[in-house]
Amino acid sequence: MHSPSTMMKFTSLFLVSLLLLLLQCISTANATKVSHDGRAITIDGKRRLLICGAIHYPRSTPEMWPDLIKKAKEGGLDAIETYVFWNAHEPFRREYDFSGNLDFIRFIKTIQDHGLYVIFRIGPYVCAEWNYGGFPLWLHNMHGIKELRTTNSVYMKEMQNFTEMIVNMVKKEKLFYDQGGPIILSQIENEYGNVMTSYGHAGKAYIDWCAKMADSLDIGVPWIMCQQSDAPEPMIDTCNGWYCDQFTPNNPNSPKMFTENWTGWFKSWGGSDPYRTTEDLAYATARFFQLGGTFNNYYMYHGGTNFGRTAGGPLITTSYDYDAPLDEYGNFNQPKFGHLKELNDALHSMEKVLTHGNVSHTDMGNSVSATIYKSSDGKSGCFLSNTNETSDARVSFQGEIYDVPAWSVSLLPDCKNEVYNTAKVNTETWVTEKKSNEAEEEPEALKWAWRYENIDDTVVKGKGDKTSTKLMDQKAANDVSDYLWYMTSVNIEEKDPIWSHDMRLRVNCTGQVLHAYVNGEYVGREFVTYGIFHYVFEKKIKLVPGPNQITLLSVTTGFQHYGPKFDMIENGVLGPVEIVGRKGDQTVITDLSSHKWSFKAGLKSIDRYNNLVKVDPSEWKTHRVPTNRKMTWYKTTFKSPRGTDPVTLDLEGLGKGLAWVNGKSIGRYWPSNIARSNNCTKNGCDYRGKYDNNKCVRACGLPSQRWYHVPRSFLVDGDQNELVLFEEFGGDPSEVNFQTVTVGKTCGYAYENKTMEVSCPGRSITGVRFASFGDVQGSCGSFQKGDCQGKKDALAVLKKECIGKEKCAVAANEAMFGSVDCRGIKKRLVAEVVC
Repeated sequence: MHSPSTMMKFTSLFLVSLLLLLLQCISTANATKVSHDGRAITIDGKRRLLICGAIHYPRSTPEMWPDLIKKAKEGGLDAIETYVFWNAHEPFRREYDFSGNLDFIRFIKTIQDHGLYVIFRIGPYVCAEWNYGGFPLWLHNMHGIKELRTTNSVYMKEMQNFTEMIVNMVKKEKLFYDQGGPIILSQIENEYGNVMTSYGHAGKAYIDWCAKMADSLDIGVPWIMCQQSDAPEPMIDTCNGWYCDQFTPNNPNSPKMFTENWTGWFKSWGGSDPYRTTEDLAYATARFFQLGGTFNNYYMYHGGTNFGRTAGGPLITTSYDYDAPLDEYGNFNQPKFGHLKELNDALHSMEKVLTHGNVSHTDMGNSVSATIYKSSDGKSGCFLSNTNETSDARVSFQGEIYDVPAWSVSLLPDCKNEVYNTAKVNTETWVTEKKSNEAEEEPEALKWAWRYENIDDTVVKGKGDKTSTKLMDQKAANDVSDYLWYMTSVNIEEKDPIWSHDMRLRVNCTGQVLHAYVNGEYVGREFVTYGIFHYVFEKKIKLVPGPNQITLLSVTTGFQHYGPKFDMIENGVLGPVEIVGRKGDQTVITDLSSHKWSFKAGLKSIDRYNNLVKVDPSEWKTHRVPTNRKMTWYKTTFKSPRGTDPVTLDLEGLGKGLAWVNGKSIGRYWPSNIARSNNCTKNGCDYRGKYDNNKCVRACGLPSQRWYHVPRSFLVDGDQNELVLFEEFGGDPSEVNFQTVTVGKTCGYAYENKTMEVSCPGRSITGVRFASFGDVQGSCGSFQKGDCQGKKDALAVLKKECIGKEKCAVAANEAMFGSVDCRGIKKRLVAEVVC
């Protein structure tokens, strides 16, 4: 029997142990928690400076994911961001697809395997230049839905159903951070603040509902709402754009976050190729961190490819390269990748002071300013920025002299030594080239079979699946195909007022392409350019006394993906559809819009999932392959290109259509759509001054897209690979060939006392075309020596140091190249080498 004092000791020990256990539990809970304050996202109780990059899983393949993520980590990223694409996962109501490159769980786990975090943007509206903004078309067609993204109970129920399903899938796999997973942030809705006023009071009610619904899902990590200046708590308001340095979140307890730092821009059919300079992108990023930002996401870090019919728009190309740090094929886009890597590394070295230090700003005049971050332990980090668009600056700061070029930011992690300036690029520029398939002599080796698409039932007979006396919005076909046939018959007698020998068919359209047939004969086609939603097709036709069959084929290149009430924008043949007759000076019009119309979606050879339908092999012919023939199928076999370089398909010579490799769709093609020729940037792009997607463009007067990515995982070894093309406009397949993408040459740069690196990935440097140390002029491919250069022959030095190596590094200093006086001009080492 124990004494009372002994019992008291045991009780005290028990209480102390219990308290220690509770404290340990609290500590453990805090150690696996993501939160935030007004300064930064906090992970395990520590403020973090986070640099992320967008990689969309459906725009690449599972076989590409590990390499893309590995390169992203090498580029200095902490996290990968992705949307979740509702219409890809639920193409038909309650029919789900999470296979192949739609396996987002596998994608997240691959990111986790590489030690990176995940930013999980569920939406489920995503924009993203994705078809219909990520919404499934069946949603638009549900009974009771008039508008999406508003307080419509039918829509809200479906949105919540999908969002909850995705969250539950992630929870089941324990992928949220508090479960031990990599997801540290999630997003509900997307850029709604940009369009909210168009919905009136219902818009505010809807965004409040989104916030409550998301918060109720209890995912254990914060939710963000980008471009939402009235984001309800606990949502975090964030910024998207070219520049977000002036952004302030609506809640003082929310950190300053740049959720979409646009690294470039998308391409459109008929548009030239927009690009954003490396210097300006780095400037926008550095300015954001200078003025209090602690979270940056590069959109895109790898853009990839719009496989199948996923491109939105309308008129967004199959390529979604986006001039991102990793190009469409997954290669480094140099110098953008390397220059941003240096910036990311410099910012990470300042993480503690940028997330904890007191901030002070000094205006130094003429648009030059200094920002000092100083922490309680005496450490400091500084930025010097020059926002002047034309004038470079030489400034005195804390006893030292610094040269800050116009439109640039210098980073001084110790407030003394400049380790980085956004305008001083010390990274090589890769110039890629296409190489013919070494396995065969292309394109002669491709032997083509062909057949016509059977369109007699529609063009001649007018047979459809639905009938109505109203013309149909193409969205009503539930997006099973790019193609929707409109068919009607009109009976005309010679005594009718409309009858004449000068009759025309006039059609008001919002589809991107229209083909017209009258009595089985092709009348003509018309298509629009990006940004045009409405046009009038008008062609001369021949009618006969009695019944006449009129067939219209409306073709979409992706449904509208963005804008106020974008889901309500109609697509297709909207009418009026008119026959216009002329007798002398008199015009007589017959409106066919309220006639009985038949409708049929798609083509016989393509199913509703965009897969090829098997046909009798006897239908394929190999003799007298036709060219410039509409609605024609072509098929060939080819040998897989040797090596591991990315594969691209050259479709020059074709018109417009769809392509499959081994049954997998590589997307829409349209090389006959030529980019505008009058807006190209001449003599390079001046990075100084504010950027938008019209400022810097290239490839004017060329096909909007000639080359199409064929992922290596789509191919099989040997010569039994199959390419199938559906040619809608008419073209010549004899010019089609497969090539590989590789680095043909590289140009290296290094300011004095830096180190220049040049490399030929997977091969050796075979030659040096140019080298100089001094005030070099020109750009990659057109360098010229300046008035001053080092005494040693830089070309000879580079040849000795680099030829025969895959990579070489050369110090840019007078010890290597000899002394030279450039009278105050900054010296650089520049070289152009051949791979």
